[in-house]
Amino acid sequence: MKWEEVFYDSCTTGWKKNWTLDGKKATISHSEKGMDFMAGPVRREDESHAVLWTKESFKGDIRIDYEYTKLEDIQEAVTIIYIQATGSEELGFDKDISMWAEQREVAAMNKYFRNMNTYHISYAAFNIGNEEAESDYIRARRYMPANKKGLRGTDLKPDYFNTGLFKRGVLHKITILKKDDDLFMYIRNDEKKMLCHWKTGDFPPVVEGRIGLRHMWTRGARYKDFRISQLKD
Repeated sequence: MKWEEVFYDSCTTGWKKNWTLDGKKATISHSEKGMDFMAGPVRREDESHAVLWTKESFKGDIRIDYEYTKLEDIQEAVTIIYIQATGSEELGFDKDISMWAEQREVAAMNKYFRNMNTYHISYAAFNIGNEEAESDYIRARRYMPANKKGLRGTDLKPDYFNTGLFKRGVLHKITILKKDDDLFMYIRNDEKKMLCHWKTGDFPPVVEGRIGLRHMWTRGARYKDFRISQLKD
């Protein structure tokens, strides 16, 4: 397929040029290795959640490529990528999510799944209270704020468990591709490759919006060479 790059950030300098931040306790630093993005330090505290959003919005079929390196040994809570997020368009939740960013200064999870249309992929993810290093999962959702059911009924099948990926300090290359009613996530490091695939056709399509990087409390990772591409006509 012929993809045209429409966004690129090396992630080595100046994150504020391309991104905005939800979450008061997050820290972001740069080096030649990339952008170190750390959520707040307090376990089970909404104020310690954080989300980085692209300032740009992207339409249509989309491909996202980046490098990801987990920076901690925490075995609970999740990393999420939001794919083309827009507001529910109900009162106070404009389609343009930048219009109600002040409501997300405390980046509680429910402010997102109750008020946004987006695809969500959680990865390097663990259940709350988990103590098993191998018990990670990858899961996709399509948020449905109009249904007023929270996360119920938002799952895209299947889930992927015990992946053996995302150990601390291990660089992973990630490609996410959304085309028609297919959503793919292709992950590889020097030892392992994994392809995840979800069908989205049972839900209304997500056709435009911003890209977001969420770290739940205490979670942190390094990002580098973040690219977004769209299909050429």
